Amino acid sequence: MNLLINILFSYLSSVGFGVLLNIPRRALNGCGIIGVLGWMVYLFIKHLDLGNMLANLLAAFAIGVTAIIFARVKKMPMILFNIPSLVPLVPGGQSYRAIRYFALGNNSLAIEYLVQVGMIAGAIAMGFFLAELVGQVYFKIRTVKES
Repeated sequence: MNLLINILFSYLSSVGFGVLLNIPRRALNGCGIIGVLGWMVYLFIKHLDLGNMLANLLAAFAIGVTAIIFARVKKMPMILFNIPSLVPLVPGGQSYRAIRYFALGNNSLAIEYLVQVGMIAGAIAMGFFLAELVGQVYFKIRTVKES
């Protein structure tokens, strides 16, 4: 039951953010599917106790690779799929706690959460970078083989 709730809400959050960003209607379902895939990768890696950073890195990588595929199939820009699908991974809880502890005057705990936010954001960015790199290498090799 918990897995079903995770799937439902990761889909809805990705599609909902896509609607807010005015993503074309024909791309919304793809955004939801990619968001669910990314969140499931994240939960799987977290379940294996391999760490928060690795979970975010691999989830962002999965989102990036899948977004490349969807963009090619739908003949749309990749960013239309990347950004809404990323929403379930955003470290909103840690960001909130960092600001809260700054406001309460507990600067050491606030900085600890702020460092977590920075590391998670870096892991997500690195995951997207690696996905783009893999995609470009794949299509470059495929182009060379076809010619």
